[in-house]
Amino acid sequence: MITISLCMIVRDEEAVLARCLESVRGVADEIVVVDTGSVDATKEIARRFTDKIYDFVWTDDFSEARNFAFSKGTKDYLFWLDADDVLLQEDREKLLRLKETLPADTDAVLLNYNTGFDPQGRPVFSYFRERLFRRSCGFLWKGAVHEAVEISGNVRYENISVTHSKLKHPDSDRNLRIYEKQKAQGKPFSPRDLFYYGRELYYHRRDSDAAEVLEQFLQDGQGWLENNVEACHVLSAVYERMGEKDRALRTLFRTLTYDSPRAEICCEIGQLMMEKEEYRAAIFWYETAAAQKPDILRGGFVQLDCYGYIPFLQLCVCCDRLGDYNTAHEYNLRALRIRPNDPAALSNEAYFQSLLSVSPQFPHTDTR
Repeated sequence: MITISLCMIVRDEEAVLARCLESVRGVADEIVVVDTGSVDATKEIARRFTDKIYDFVWTDDFSEARNFAFSKGTKDYLFWLDADDVLLQEDREKLLRLKETLPADTDAVLLNYNTGFDPQGRPVFSYFRERLFRRSCGFLWKGAVHEAVEISGNVRYENISVTHSKLKHPDSDRNLRIYEKQKAQGKPFSPRDLFYYGRELYYHRRDSDAAEVLEQFLQDGQGWLENNVEACHVLSAVYERMGEKDRALRTLFRTLTYDSPRAEICCEIGQLMMEKEEYRAAIFWYETAAAQKPDILRGGFVQLDCYGYIPFLQLCVCCDRLGDYNTAHEYNLRALRIRPNDPAALSNEAYFQSLLSVSPQFPHTDTR
């Protein structure tokens, strides 16, 4: 059986830290907590779970802090969580089993990360992240913000999820401040840095700056495929907000030069076509979205609603606008199978009951 060191960096996490550490009690053989400057009860809470608590002077570099935390781990594998992450009971049990069965030559393990949820608490936004690292491999974190570990060797993907369950909103300006500081100091940006810097500029509504940075990222041609696709996605939203909808549409089509259609992109194209009242074109793209299968193993962001619920609901609207009410109703029923209590789909169902004189239908839930 392997042993695991949980290595965390924290700051002012008194509201969530106990919940996180309780969820891994008995799973982690060692808990390392590195505090970067808390002024609340974070360290007192941590002491209920471990005596391995260290202070680290914050340097505006997440990788430095995480590498320091990793340096304190002593077990076979190093494992990381943020304070607002938890292991649900099912995933605790899976991770305990993995400790018993993980092949001895495994260098790194990626686990699923659920970060967005529907009103019923079901994950709708997920992606894989590197979580477990063989300590003897000496893997290091890189990047001051949106830090990551460049893994190699024998890598495994496991059907185990970490659930992100935040209670507070982080400092929304922190990441941009770090990137602007890096830029002012003349420190080089990696392709990954450039992508995330452009995304932060978009979040802060600095659209012309975001467009310039993201275009540079794409033109340099050094980015990871998933970041290239997402950069087009974000850049399209930038151009749309700037009122350049045709350019936004062309930017979405640009994703097809990197990979096959993604449901997330098809839904965005469909939306732009609907806004132009080109409903037949919109139907094509929403049908294409609905035909895709989510592939979380590719490592990019996956919005699960784009692979069923959203295209079915929008296909209902498009068919209704074209006067094809029976087909519209069928699509709405398909949306209801995914979200039986969805207000929009239920409102549509009431509309079709009146329009088509159909009896109320309550389809079985579709887990897609």
